[in-house]
Amino acid sequence: MAFERVLAEHAGFADLHYLVGLVHERRGDLDAAAASFESALAINPRYAECALALSTVYERRGEWERARELATRLGEAANEGGALDPTTSGKIANLHAELGDAYREAGEVREAIESYRKALERAPGFHDIRFRLAVTLREAGLPAQSIAELKRVRRANPAYLDASVQLGLTYWSLGRGEQAIAEWQRVVAADPARSDAQMYLRLVRGPSA
Repeated sequence: MAFERVLAEHAGFADLHYLVGLVHERRGDLDAAAASFESALAINPRYAECALALSTVYERRGEWERARELATRLGEAANEGGALDPTTSGKIANLHAELGDAYREAGEVREAIESYRKALERAPGFHDIRFRLAVTLREAGLPAQSIAELKRVRRANPAYLDASVQLGLTYWSLGRGEQAIAEWQRVVAADPARSDAQMYLRLVRGPSA
């Protein structure tokens, strides 16, 4: 590989290690990619793009804890040295959210909630992540917190009907049937084709709903 030949003479350049890592990653050699990214970060610990790439490789290898720790360290470094640009902050937020998804799929809901909250610290306007946090909070037995997050999503984006559907389910889980029905009716009024809300209404009110 041409980059590797250059590295033999210029091993102290973080950018070169990063580029070699990208090539390895695209070829599917995740171990070699991780080694190159780690070398780049050893030279420049504040190399944000490289840290994000390494976190992705760790996640692809199933090393969720290492990915999360790296994202956290990157965030801490940014706080010490000034705010990251919005693009990089968004990438870090999505990384935390992806870790949250992985934890949730594995049944580790507390860790998922932590990851989603870290994502929202970076990007509070990412309402799709807040929605996933809300559903996970309900699954973790925290319905009041779930309701608060779903209401935040709906206030920010009234057209996000999934939030109202899940808000209805959360109300129903608390025995607040009238509020649940009102949410599902709101969804059907906004979009008569929403079969999920129609199904819930039929289940709780009978076929005439």
